[in-house]
Amino acid sequence: MSSSHGKFVWYELMTTDPKAAEEFYRAVVGWDAKDAGMPDMSYTILSAGETPVGGLMKIPQEAASNGARPGWGGYIAADDVDRHADKMKKAGGAIHRAPADIPKVGRFAVVADPQGAVFMLFRGMEGAGPPPALEPNAPGNVGWRELHAGEWKSAFDFYSGLFGWTKGEAIDMGPGGTYQLFVVGEAPAGGMLTKQPNEPHPYWLYYFNVKGINAASKRVKDKKGEVLNGPHQVPGGSWIIHCRDPQGAMFALVSAEA
Repeated sequence: MSSSHGKFVWYELMTTDPKAAEEFYRAVVGWDAKDAGMPDMSYTILSAGETPVGGLMKIPQEAASNGARPGWGGYIAADDVDRHADKMKKAGGAIHRAPADIPKVGRFAVVADPQGAVFMLFRGMEGAGPPPALEPNAPGNVGWRELHAGEWKSAFDFYSGLFGWTKGEAIDMGPGGTYQLFVVGEAPAGGMLTKQPNEPHPYWLYYFNVKGINAASKRVKDKKGEVLNGPHQVPGGSWIIHCRDPQGAMFALVSAEA
């Protein structure tokens, strides 16, 4: 197993208006954005300082005609994309896009867990190596990942079987049920919970680090995004808000201070 197997290594926004989305996230999160220079498509790299964190692109026509809506996706490193796609399918998952090569970058597949939450499998090209790592709580980095599952226990078993994730602390949220932290390598990387009945389908939610949650909340609203809930303080002391960008993609922000 490689050291990155099972880690989230990239994040990608597919949207209806890439230019407007770029301006929104520049203002709200503070990312730099530049064209990736791909010959056959427009792809924007989002960076925290000098470090690439994710990408931004228009929803492909084929995906749009199949009902794809604006949303953030996470790429999880797999030692062998084809083998893991096969393993995933046998465990009840779905393959939305069969394994394929991204020239000079690596191999990927678009997949969904058995409850329907979408993510990508990814393996970088030999010798490419991962981008330099940011501190987990660095501004602009992705500080947390959260699965709103149809039912978290079977979802945890699925990801654990696929990537070797282990259980961290379980937090009792009262009427909200259990919030189960999952550990990738040595450190908690995110949490899983059973989604609320009003959430239409299971999904992954990504938390971007900012400085000061109240100021960030104001930026979201000033730039015509929505704050769906929060600010809330969570166990450990951080502050969070759940948001929707102007094109309709869900995301969250996290800060060490209000």
